[in-house]
Amino acid sequence: MAIWAIGDVHGCYSSFINLLDKIDFNPSKDKLWLSGDIINRGEDSLRTIEYIYNLRDSITVVLGNHDISLINAYFGIKKPNSYTRAILESPKADIYINWLRNQKFLHIDKKHKHLISHAGISPQFDIDMAQEFASNIELKLRSNNAKEWLESISKIRVDKFDKSLSTIEKERYILDSFTVMRYCYSDNRLEFKNKAPLSSILGTNLNTWFNSKSRKKINYKILFGHWSTLGYYDNGDVCCLDSSCVWGGRLTAYRVDKKSKIVSVESNQKYVE
Repeated sequence: MAIWAIGDVHGCYSSFINLLDKIDFNPSKDKLWLSGDIINRGEDSLRTIEYIYNLRDSITVVLGNHDISLINAYFGIKKPNSYTRAILESPKADIYINWLRNQKFLHIDKKHKHLISHAGISPQFDIDMAQEFASNIELKLRSNNAKEWLESISKIRVDKFDKSLSTIEKERYILDSFTVMRYCYSDNRLEFKNKAPLSSILGTNLNTWFNSKSRKKINYKILFGHWSTLGYYDNGDVCCLDSSCVWGGRLTAYRVDKKSKIVSVESNQKYVE
């Protein structure tokens, strides 16, 4: 059995299939972790989610910001875009969205000492906090009140976790830390707008979340996606798997159960916005 983790697919179905062929993925015995943002911007989001859903017993998905946006569009909280409209118009839309709502924000493999979430782990969280907080918002998303919950958190933004925050403020921070985090300030406040490469922050008061000097120690290797301008990055402690497939880069697979095995394919994406 092999365990592979793959970066943001973003509806790039043909590149995804090419990569699965290259790693000889066998769903009857292998396991696949996906770093989130499985849909949107790529040419075939519907076909991608259909394929993943059909192999769902062999695949673990952690939710990304684009997956949450799709759920918001399903509930009418925001408008769908041209890439995801086909999913919402599918006869199986209810099945796909309800399955997506039941996915994780954090997946931990204690045996192999790896974990995966879409954007990483807040520098303010240790492993117990991360597990507890991920479980809390997973329950919110799965509940009968998911629409109301998503509507309420869409109206606020919180850049630092503090015990004095209200419950909904804490939940908004937790959601953002798992799905949209990149940079932070020296006091660990998250900075949500900057998507630029690491070279752009030299001489500024920003740092990556994973290089924060006060980041809590987590004794697992953290796999994440979300950051196409960072690209594939592995410092031994964290590993970014988003190698910019949807923007014409590559799609990357990381072997979790074997040391330092990386496989990638060139993007087949024909156009981007």
